Amino acid sequence: MNQIKSDEKLSVLNHSCAHLLAHAVKRLYPNAKFWVGPVIDEGFYYDMDLGDEKLTEADLEKISKEMKKIVKSDKRITRIELTKEEAEEMFHDDPYKIDLIENMEPGSIITAYKQDEFMDLCRGPHVETTKKLKNFKLLKVSGAYYKGDSKNKMLQRVYGVCFETPEALEEHLQFLEEAKQRDHKKIGKELGLFMFSEYGPGFPFWLPNGMILRKTLEDFWYEEHTKEGYQFIKTPIMLNRDLWEVSGHWANYQDNMYTSIIDEKEFAIKPMNCPGGLLVYK
Repeated sequence: MNQIKSDEKLSVLNHSCAHLLAHAVKRLYPNAKFWVGPVIDEGFYYDMDLGDEKLTEADLEKISKEMKKIVKSDKRITRIELTKEEAEEMFHDDPYKIDLIENMEPGSIITAYKQDEFMDLCRGPHVETTKKLKNFKLLKVSGAYYKGDSKNKMLQRVYGVCFETPEALEEHLQFLEEAKQRDHKKIGKELGLFMFSEYGPGFPFWLPNGMILRKTLEDFWYEEHTKEGYQFIKTPIMLNRDLWEVSGHWANYQDNMYTSIIDEKEFAIKPMNCPGGLLVYK
């Protein structure tokens, strides 16, 4: 699989294509507001706020058609430098862009990229023209909280990928399809190993066949470690917040830790095993 983010050419191509996506969305949904659209190992995505409009997989085809129109028009992509004040004026009607701008240092030179009527904040670089972005594919749409915080508004995230040639794109899409067929969630369901429920998103419910497989693996793991002289301990799932502060986990992981008040003291489900193990060895 291509690691797009670490490939300089593909990274520029995909970042430019994220702007192409936003450009097309803005044409189709004039009230759209945009958060960020980074390059990732699998391609790119863009987080957007479309108000009451909820994108479906079918809508991706409509957006793709608009993207192809922009590609065909061969619009020049130009870099623009702005002061912080100019950027605030230019993006005054998009609260997400204003958030980005306000967090920049006073006196900063802010860069944006423009193609036809569309302009977006970006450090760049980008390709020279939209014509170079013709080998793309929009992959899926999902939800994503603003800034990754569940307390914030749920935005819509559209994923895509772009390559230099149609052959490279087709090869990548074929890889994705094969990976989908190997997905453990799909195979596990087909083999009756586990199930999932809306009452525990992401948590498997082990079924009898799955427990046989799991027990076999655990027994193998236990035997191999015993042969090598390991001894076994088991520490509590929840421990007092004081321990997590001492270990440094609280400062680094508290936003992703699940806590509970027990007898007027705060406890947290362990994100890692090491602090409990250290108490035993101590």
